[in-house]
Amino acid sequence: MSRFAGALRELRGAQKSAKGVSLYSRFVNRPAGRYLAAASHVFGLTPNQVTLVSAAFSFAAAAAVALAAPSWGLGIAVWAALAVGFAFDSADGQLARLRGGGSAAGEWLDHVVDCAKLTALHTCVLIAFHRFPDAYGTGGAGWLLVPLGFQFAAVVTFFGGLLTEKLKPKPAPGSPAAAPSTLRAVALLPVDYGVFCLVFLLLGGGGLFRWAYAALGAVAALFLLAFLVKWFRELNAVPR
Repeated sequence: MSRFAGALRELRGAQKSAKGVSLYSRFVNRPAGRYLAAASHVFGLTPNQVTLVSAAFSFAAAAAVALAAPSWGLGIAVWAALAVGFAFDSADGQLARLRGGGSAAGEWLDHVVDCAKLTALHTCVLIAFHRFPDAYGTGGAGWLLVPLGFQFAAVVTFFGGLLTEKLKPKPAPGSPAAAPSTLRAVALLPVDYGVFCLVFLLLGGGGLFRWAYAALGAVAALFLLAFLVKWFRELNAVPR
């Protein structure tokens, strides 16, 4: 127990900046990941092993969406697995910092798993809409385009944000971190992965899930356009 408490104390002082992070990730997912990172440290897990645990929960949830008939019980199970997977996704980086820093291979694995779970989850929603059209009310072929559009917005946003961070100049060592904006943290809630996971609680609602999922997809597309303009302007202002 003392080792767990010591790991928690160290992790509290080794958190990434909250700038550009939604309220859910800042106050729910990161704290949950901190506890999981401390527990993983006690059990001797490596950051890569924690990443694989995150992948196992996330892909199991996605597969359940595609394979099982929708129900309220399934929705709770899928949301819980996705939320735990997301918390472990935060834990791997925190564990790496606790152990003195991550590796290039670990960062690569983390990003590949993140991209794969986004692609898999929306693909499985597409499969579910096709397999259970009566339950979801997706008999029209047009509804099958919704997961494809949502997947496009999610993957391009993920890749665009990642590439922008790689291309932007790094702040000088020792420079103070920018203060997080509460308004921005609230505005980012609709496109936070943790908030997106909540929509699966509506799986038993059939049409209710379909419309809620479509609404989040439309919001994701609008945010993508705004992000692309913002990122291009930021990178265009970087001196050659």
